[in-house]
Amino acid sequence: MGRLNGKVAVITGATSGIGLRTAEIFVAEGAKVVIAGRRAAEGEALAAKLGPDCIFRRTDVTVDAEVRELIELAASKFGRLDCLFNNAGGPAQVGGIEGLEADRFDAAMAVLLRSVMLGMKYAAPHMKKQGSGSIINNGSIAGRLAGYSTSLVYSTAKAAVIHLTKCVAMELGESGVRVNSISPGLIATGIFGKALGLSTDDAEKTPETIRSAYATAQPIPRAGLPDDIAYAAVFLASDESGFVNGHDLVVDGAITGGRNWSQQQQGYAAMRKLLGDAVE
Repeated sequence: MGRLNGKVAVITGATSGIGLRTAEIFVAEGAKVVIAGRRAAEGEALAAKLGPDCIFRRTDVTVDAEVRELIELAASKFGRLDCLFNNAGGPAQVGGIEGLEADRFDAAMAVLLRSVMLGMKYAAPHMKKQGSGSIINNGSIAGRLAGYSTSLVYSTAKAAVIHLTKCVAMELGESGVRVNSISPGLIATGIFGKALGLSTDDAEKTPETIRSAYATAQPIPRAGLPDDIAYAAVFLASDESGFVNGHDLVVDGAITGGRNWSQQQQGYAAMRKLLGDAVE
């Protein structure tokens, strides 16, 4: 018996990376899923692979009407809505504050923050009517601490997502609807390549390189994988997390916990060497 048997979920940004893997695992756990993304060919191929329990709807999550229609499709097709995973995102302009362009700032905020607001806005009535539901928003460790993204715009948007999650959790919790976020650490997906200006197709070829580059960045001796976030989403979507609300679940291998033990010990040894004879 799957952990999500009988659940109906909407997953945005599902044509690659975390969203794609989450869709696969949700269906394997018994959920019926409506997946959304802007790349129709990839979305239709995934839906065909996952079978009748998965429907693809091409959606630009920055467009109010398209998000509303996405949510309505899930509710009308399957009769209810149990989970919304606001996962869609992408890189934002890099560089310092003096070089930021207002139009690029606004575009990033539309994808990273406004889309989350729209998803919650249209999912809320269905879930409140049921008296149950789980909304999951994709945050980031970059939204918790400065210096974990090459883009201060991205970091700012993710910080807003985490706080918006908590605000809405306080409201919808009174109706039996839970709202939580997941803050991934260094997850090996194509987003790093996209941030560096690679095309979508080329960026999707880079995860293995990312896995190698970040294998020792955190105490857990490997980079994060889409599976790590997908299974965190399964937990938050399931009844197992029925008393979890307004929480930001950090999945980062403890990279934000502090300095790695080995690095600290290397620093200690270097200090002893520096002080030389003064150290007994």
